[in-house]
Amino acid sequence: MKLTRKELLVGGAAGAALGAAGIYELVDKLADSSPSKAAAAHAPEQHLVDGLRVEKKEGVEVVVPLRHHEVVTAKVIAPKDQLRDARAALAAELKKLDTKYPATPDGLAFTVAWGLPYFQTYVPEAADLHLPFDRRAKKPALFDAVRFPSDPEETLLEDNDVAFLFRSDNEENIRAAATEIADRMKGVLAVTSIRKGFAGQMDGGKGLPKEMATAAGVPGADLIPDGSELFLGFTSTQRNALGPPKIVNFETLGLVDLGSRSYFHGGTHMHLSHIFEDLEAWYLNQDFRDRVNTTFRPHMPVRPGTQTVAQPPSRVASESEVRRDYDRYGVIGHSSSLQPASRLQQNIRGDDGTLYPKGTAIPQRADFNTLDNPFFWSADPKRDRMGEGPAAGLHFVVFNPTSDDFHRNRLAMDGHMPDGEKLEFVPRSAGQGFNSILKTTHRQNFLVPPRRHRAFPLAEL
Repeated sequence: MKLTRKELLVGGAAGAALGAAGIYELVDKLADSSPSKAAAAHAPEQHLVDGLRVEKKEGVEVVVPLRHHEVVTAKVIAPKDQLRDARAALAAELKKLDTKYPATPDGLAFTVAWGLPYFQTYVPEAADLHLPFDRRAKKPALFDAVRFPSDPEETLLEDNDVAFLFRSDNEENIRAAATEIADRMKGVLAVTSIRKGFAGQMDGGKGLPKEMATAAGVPGADLIPDGSELFLGFTSTQRNALGPPKIVNFETLGLVDLGSRSYFHGGTHMHLSHIFEDLEAWYLNQDFRDRVNTTFRPHMPVRPGTQTVAQPPSRVASESEVRRDYDRYGVIGHSSSLQPASRLQQNIRGDDGTLYPKGTAIPQRADFNTLDNPFFWSADPKRDRMGEGPAAGLHFVVFNPTSDDFHRNRLAMDGHMPDGEKLEFVPRSAGQGFNSILKTTHRQNFLVPPRRHRAFPLAEL
């Protein structure tokens, strides 16, 4: 069936959109499994989810992603002199949600992340004293997002004050929590966007991405391989490709100076963007071998039809190998180009004594498939270029230790090597990995405080 924008949204105002599911009501109908059960847990870190299942797919350990995802962005509209009261109200609401839901797949994992505009506008003096500092980059750990070389000129660099990330196998938990926060924060926060989506369950059959894209009438939906976790056909949540739980904490790898009070100890950095994916170009212009070259590494031996390609620490590509692939084939694979920047280049012992071996992944991705175009709801449809009808894409959410660390990773996709060398590409050319079939519409960087300071951080100071 072909769905219209009206059918996708089901409601025009922010409140109506928060309580609506649109096409995403199909997710639970199409998924084979019920939400998993796990014990309650609330770590000091906001970005962690407890009780995630690990299964083997094609002989590779894969972290089973949560089924439902939603991001709500907002601007602070309360006067500065009301910020302490707003902090108390939000803290109370979040504590109530902690009591109601465990931070597990069957409960609700939610993360409150704050943008640079909030710190600069509402708590500038405290921010100057307490915001984490990136020792390697010699600049603050949080800075504004930029357009990267392969981004279109029209990519919007957003200025939201706050973003709420909700994740659960139970969509009703997300809907209730998002609505409760919005109701409690009326007159304090004004919602700017609502972004919804899902992650594929690996229970056989056609898989959620193909089923959902087909139901939405997205061009190229029939080309998505059965059982895929993502629209582009490969599995992205294999265990070795995701950073271990606390590796992205500000304090873990020693990249960040937290200052004398360590106010943000247990916090991290979050990048949020929306990306359109051209499925027809991906599947019709490239055969399976081409897609492996693009996604992983040129001429990497992979059996035809494989979706889950092993990427253990022992097979991490070095800068010299990426450069050699470029010289030989004029191509850099997505994973291999990232690895010199996104994997540890030596053994590192974390601040808590944990040993992270060479080749360990650093970023913790929380990205998810979406049919938003580009959002489920926008307070400014013209600015956000809201389109008619569903569209295949990705809400890209990733946790890194700092803004600079994320930027180093993203620049690697454009051929910028960690040692400063730049491999020359025409922007969005076929040799540049995924960039030829991706179009980023929005970007912003955020700081994720520890759980104890997630409500209007620094306002009490």
